[in-house]
Amino acid sequence: MDYRETATRILEKVGGKDNVVSVGHCATRLRFVLKSEEKADADSIKQIKGIIGVVNKGGQFQVIIGGEVTDVFRELMKLAEFETSQDSGGEKGAKDKKGFIGSALETIAGIFFPTIASLTGCGMLQALLALLVFLKVVDTSSQTYIILKLMGDAAFYFLPIILAVSAAKKFRCNEYLAAAVGGILIHPNFISLVNTAKETGEGLYFAGLPVNLASYASSVIPIILIVWFMSYIERGVEKIVPKSLRMILVPLLTLIVVGPAGILLIGPVGYIAGDYLAAFINWLNHTAPWLVPMLVGTFTPLMVMCGMHYGLIPLGVSMLASTGYDTVAGPGMLVSNIAQGAASLGVAFRAKNKELKSLASSVGITAVCGITEPAMYGISLRYKKPLYAAMVGGGVGGLFLGIFGVGRYAQAAPGLLALPSYIGGDSLKIFYLACIGSAIAFIVSFAVSFALGVDEAGGKE
Repeated sequence: MDYRETATRILEKVGGKDNVVSVGHCATRLRFVLKSEEKADADSIKQIKGIIGVVNKGGQFQVIIGGEVTDVFRELMKLAEFETSQDSGGEKGAKDKKGFIGSALETIAGIFFPTIASLTGCGMLQALLALLVFLKVVDTSSQTYIILKLMGDAAFYFLPIILAVSAAKKFRCNEYLAAAVGGILIHPNFISLVNTAKETGEGLYFAGLPVNLASYASSVIPIILIVWFMSYIERGVEKIVPKSLRMILVPLLTLIVVGPAGILLIGPVGYIAGDYLAAFINWLNHTAPWLVPMLVGTFTPLMVMCGMHYGLIPLGVSMLASTGYDTVAGPGMLVSNIAQGAASLGVAFRAKNKELKSLASSVGITAVCGITEPAMYGISLRYKKPLYAAMVGGGVGGLFLGIFGVGRYAQAAPGLLALPSYIGGDSLKIFYLACIGSAIAFIVSFAVSFALGVDEAGGKE
């Protein structure tokens, strides 16, 4: 693919640089906010070599490219100066189109997606370390183990700071001031004060007001709420402080207001909300442990289409942080992605057209490894029957994992390469069950896809 040519043609077909309010990207898509969506020629964009599909919903015009999206995005940014976040005109209209739920999901996606690299890197390091310990390559009492363990824990322990920076970008406030606020929650002295108060039973007070004895390391909800609050305080302070004094007084006054509010009120509210969420998940796991993985396994393709799958990420991360074991997001999405790939591979075996065989094989392998959008938009949605096969295979695989209570011990992109994240403790039982569930999803989806066949003529656009 010629990335510059592709970027040039995409920009032309979305209506030119003057029609672009902002542009960003995720793992597989360019995400445009346009002044006028009527000027965008979706059909012409679909004909550009390397473009998998186009989705226009939720106030965003999304061009699906696949794993090479970052390269195209870089070339796109060289063609003109675009806003890379929705912080100019047109955002309000986009939010109006999304509604409350759409805006909430978009906010979650915007906050969590930039953090995935750090969480996945540390999560896979934890999985690798668990494997090395099981194979007796590394001893748990060695300094090597301790250092590798802290490297794997780093992103999760300092998650409030990481999320603070990302949330600040989303809420359009100072990232470094937000990082400092996140640092307050996990400062060693604050943690020491909380632990001492718990041990002595004397409580902890700030200016005579009681401080909730919560541990915010690895927490998710508190810092997002605090930074959201901070965005309003910072802008409000900027309005009343003379321009000549803003550099000094805005950070000072913002910190004076947000810091105490965070540890006295907003942080505890977020902490309690997280506890209730964890309690609900635990109740669900005990009442119907098969339900969530089965539903996630079945409906992940539809959630990906709508961008709703990002709503599962904080649930999985929060569960990993609080219990060290995620049964909500990881297992269901694992079997769903593998089923998606298997459905495409079923098409590759059944189809007669050489180009379709090649495409289905390529995107099928990619999906099995965890990147499903090329398979979904290139094969499943285009021919419909593979989508049904993927949903059936994902549902059956998720049901199996749910019945046996399979969960992951680390954050990783769901796919075959993520299977080491199911290694934990002194036993490989969960890992073996995850492998079996993945095999079930693959076999069922492949068989259904092959049996249903593919209407090759019907997939032409």
